[in-house]
Amino acid sequence: MRRHKEHSRRLPAGPRQTGPRALSGRLPGAVAVVAAAALALAGCSGSSSSSSSASATGSPQASGSPQVSGSPQASPTPGQQNGGTQLQDAYQTVIANVLPSVVQITTGESLGSGIVYDDKGDIVTNAHVVGTATTFTVTLANSTTALDATLVGSYPDSDLAVIKLSSPPSGLKPASFGDSSKVQLGQITLAMGSPLGLTSSVTQGIVSAVGRTVTEPQGPGSPGATIGNMVQTSAAINPGNSGGALTNLDSQVIGINTLAATEPQTNGAAAPGIGFAIPASTITNIANQLIKQGKVTNSGRAALGVTARTSFNQQFQPAGAVIVSVTPGGAAASAGLQAGDVITKIDDTQVDSLNALTTALASLTPGRNVTVTYTRGGTTKTVDVSLGELGTP
Repeated sequence: MRRHKEHSRRLPAGPRQTGPRALSGRLPGAVAVVAAAALALAGCSGSSSSSSSASATGSPQASGSPQVSGSPQASPTPGQQNGGTQLQDAYQTVIANVLPSVVQITTGESLGSGIVYDDKGDIVTNAHVVGTATTFTVTLANSTTALDATLVGSYPDSDLAVIKLSSPPSGLKPASFGDSSKVQLGQITLAMGSPLGLTSSVTQGIVSAVGRTVTEPQGPGSPGATIGNMVQTSAAINPGNSGGALTNLDSQVIGINTLAATEPQTNGAAAPGIGFAIPASTITNIANQLIKQGKVTNSGRAALGVTARTSFNQQFQPAGAVIVSVTPGGAAASAGLQAGDVITKIDDTQVDSLNALTTALASLTPGRNVTVTYTRGGTTKTVDVSLGELGTP
């Protein structure tokens, strides 16, 4: 199978948890053998159980012995059958409704996914999928014909971009976007895209958490954006899924697949069941601005109006975010903050690096009043700041 340089973002998972895996190496010999046998049986249950069942049902039964295949417990009740069928039907309905709106995007040797945004040929995807490219080929879910597309606009700070088909075909099916405020823990989700170049693939899971603030690794087209309010899902998100749709069972897109977690202790191996999607409200806000004006002026994200870098103490440990420059007329300038000031806290949130400052701001909203703690000339000071809004000139 042809290898692609598929687009996906990976970030470290939390500290590795201790558990059975860590303990198994210290099991006594006899116990270890039993455990290994149990694992082998569990791993082969799909194939060996059917052959064992055939052998049992084909063997002569002792007089009066019940037939296993006839045991009432062996068959699901009508209610269980109906419930399973209904859920299966719901999955298939969502797939039929949404999958035609999910496309594959190719940029040279790189590959990702996208979502049809309107019937004019606009497609929303991740900024890291488009990278620095301005031309693309797009393959629709119901076609093998590659279509040309060009860049409308990219907003790496929220890792979103819009491209447009040069000659939109008739019958394009725009996706329906859901209400981000109604996304709840435990909701069933389906992730659609082109993982590893396998077009129109679907995985399933649930909403594991909402309101996550996640910092991406740096890469082509992405400065290592810190994105707030992300949806965490257990649906598998693999390389090539980036830019694809995360949907609910109402056939609505509730997020755009963006990140998959990895474990640093396993040399970057995937951490199963931990993926992140940018919420629908952010998608529609950014996409509408990119389509109408080619840039973003109202991101809905809080900003201090400064350029900063990580500050280090005498022991060369991160100790804050030092302001390099202040935007004239911005929130920091209006509050009297200056270049050289070292920010150490936003309200009660400690700031020991530029990343910590960015993360703290990602969870806040424009117009909110916060107390900024900073040092100037070795003296600790505080000032109240009314946050501005992150945008582009």
